[in-house]
Amino acid sequence: ASMFFVVVYLHMLRGLFYGSYRKPRELVWIFGVAIFLCLMGEAFFGYLLPWGQMSYWGAQVIVNLFSAIPFIGPELSLWIRGDYVVSDATLNRFFAFHVIAIPLVLIGLVVAHIIALHEVGSNNPDGVEIKQGPKDKHGHPVDGIPFHPYYSVHDIVGVAGFLIVFAAIIFFGPEMGGYFLEYNNFIPADPLKTPPHIAPVWYFTPFYTMLRATTSDFTWVLAAGALLAAVALFAKGKLSGIWRLAVPGILVVVAILLKVLDAKFWGVVSMGGAVVILFFLPWLDHSPVKSIRYRPNWHKVLYGIFIVNFLILGWLGTQPVSPTATLIGQIGTVIYLAFFLAMPVWSRLGTFKQVPDRVTFRAH
Repeated sequence: ASMFFVVVYLHMLRGLFYGSYRKPRELVWIFGVAIFLCLMGEAFFGYLLPWGQMSYWGAQVIVNLFSAIPFIGPELSLWIRGDYVVSDATLNRFFAFHVIAIPLVLIGLVVAHIIALHEVGSNNPDGVEIKQGPKDKHGHPVDGIPFHPYYSVHDIVGVAGFLIVFAAIIFFGPEMGGYFLEYNNFIPADPLKTPPHIAPVWYFTPFYTMLRATTSDFTWVLAAGALLAAVALFAKGKLSGIWRLAVPGILVVVAILLKVLDAKFWGVVSMGGAVVILFFLPWLDHSPVKSIRYRPNWHKVLYGIFIVNFLILGWLGTQPVSPTATLIGQIGTVIYLAFFLAMPVWSRLGTFKQVPDRVTFRAH
């Protein structure tokens, strides 16, 4: 599961670098993010099945988060568990989701992802649309290459390299210092003994940090940010018609609700929103070029800050709660959300390099 998420995160990062979510590949990206969400669900449901201490208490904590939803929360968490506590009923339904329901959805999404990709063609590091370039006498793009033998061999090399690392971890260090397999999960589940520090597996920890960082004090910061965004949008006049009043109005309502509703609820919203915002990436990026190769150098610095920040958020999620860790988590949460929410502005700023008409290749 951990190595699966390593590959998925690297795949998404490459898509982010080279603008693989941009037109005409919006549908490919949306299916990809949907696959990511399903994988998170698959991992969560499967994590309960070993019935260890972290499995049990992790499920208890995550299911209890749903109780923070106003009005329907307590009943919803009870419905998900199938009991007042995590029990045999929960184990049975999580097993069914893990083994049958979500894998079927995943298969459908993977097929849709590949069909959508086949329709528009793969992206490349230059961000050049080869289907719009020169074609040979058979109508094939000159810069296109057949999948076999070029990419079949290319992928076999990648898979072989991955399997060497994978086998080394499986046979020599499956726990990976407690990040892949936690010590507490080798202890059978005990409803009467809570572990001193409950943390999810590393691939959930960046989002778990955002959940923990959203305290009642932090909601003041988020409310202030929403109000400033509302004022800026109205003053700039970038929006026209009904949207000029509607969008700032919604932001003002959000700012008020941030102080009215419980901080725990907003923690769940920030954790979920951090993933859901990825769906809107094709429309948030207003850069005139796709690939990072032809963007200003300071754009590359921003991407670097985003990656380092994400890794720090991930590490913080494995650590016990402390005032310092909470403060760093709050700063990291703001950086993560600001990267995407401010993208319509910063993505079009700076001097962009000229994109070539055809794919460039330098042997290495």
